[in-house]
Amino acid sequence: MSVVRVGFFAVAVLVAAPAAAQIAPECAGVSKPDDYDELVQADFLANYVSLATTLSPVHGPVPHEPGHGAVGLDVGVIPPLGCDRRLVLSGTKTEDTNKTPVVPRLRGTFAFDVFEGKVVPYLGLAYIPPVKFLGTTNVIASGEVGIGVPVGEKVQLGGRYHFTLQKTVGEIATPFAPEDPVYDDLYLASSFGFDLMGGVKLGSVVPYAAAGLTDVSTFFYIGDDGVVTNNYHPYFGPVASAGIDALIGEHFRLAGEYYGAFGGYSLPDDSMVRAEQASAGRYGHLHTARLRLALEL
Repeated sequence: MSVVRVGFFAVAVLVAAPAAAQIAPECAGVSKPDDYDELVQADFLANYVSLATTLSPVHGPVPHEPGHGAVGLDVGVIPPLGCDRRLVLSGTKTEDTNKTPVVPRLRGTFAFDVFEGKVVPYLGLAYIPPVKFLGTTNVIASGEVGIGVPVGEKVQLGGRYHFTLQKTVGEIATPFAPEDPVYDDLYLASSFGFDLMGGVKLGSVVPYAAAGLTDVSTFFYIGDDGVVTNNYHPYFGPVASAGIDALIGEHFRLAGEYYGAFGGYSLPDDSMVRAEQASAGRYGHLHTARLRLALEL
C-alpha cells in the first residue's frame, strides 16, 4: 500500500491540491500500458517533482560584469503528463497533474570583482516562501556557486555547483475513502549537481549551453498511518541546458532556456525489489523550459 501511495503524494505536490479519485474524462478509455509497473510509476512521479524544481542556470557562463548582479523572478514550466503517466492503482484511477503549469520563485545573482575580470566567481540564491496554498505549505530554497572565464572578447567558459531543498506539508496522500479523516503528510526532496558551461558574447546577448550531472533524493511520511515510503530508484544522471541570456537597456535582464533531464543509471535502494535495471529514463526524465526576468544592479 505504501508504494502505491507514493504516486498520490507526488502528484499532489505538483498541483498543491488533492485529486479526484476517479478516471478523468479526458482519460476515459485509456488502457493501462503493457509495461505498466506500480513501483516504476511511483518512483517516476517522486523524481519528477524534484526534477521540476532543480536550479538550472538560466544565465550565461559569466552571468554579469564583475561587481554587478540582478534580482528578479524565475518561472519554470511543469510539462503536463499524459494519461499513461497519471494512472495509479493498476490503472483504475488517474491523478490530476496538470493544474499548475509553472513554478515561480524569487532569484538573485551577483558576480564578484576579485580577479580583475580574468575569472569571475558568482553566487546565486532562489526561494519560494512557505505560503499555504490550496491546502499545502511549500518552501523551496536553492543556491548556486560558479566561476565564469572570459576567453578573448566573445567566448565564455564556466562551471557551477547547484542545490535545491524542498519541503511540503499538507494533505498530500489523499484518503482512500471520502469519509476517512484528513491528516497532514510530509514530503522532502533535495537535488544537487555540477554543470560545465560555454557561451558566446554577441554584444548584450549571450547564447549558452550547459551539461552536467544531477542527483535527486526524496522522502515521504504519510500522516494517517505513520508509514515512510521509499523512492527505490532515485534519479542520478545527465542534465543539459541551452538558452539565451540578454541584457536589455543596461537595466533589465531577460533569459530563457530549454532544460532536459534524460534519465540515469539508478541502482535500487533494495536489490530484492528490483534486481534488473530498466531503461535509462523509465524512473525519471524531464524536458521543459525556464524563463528569467530580472533587474540588473
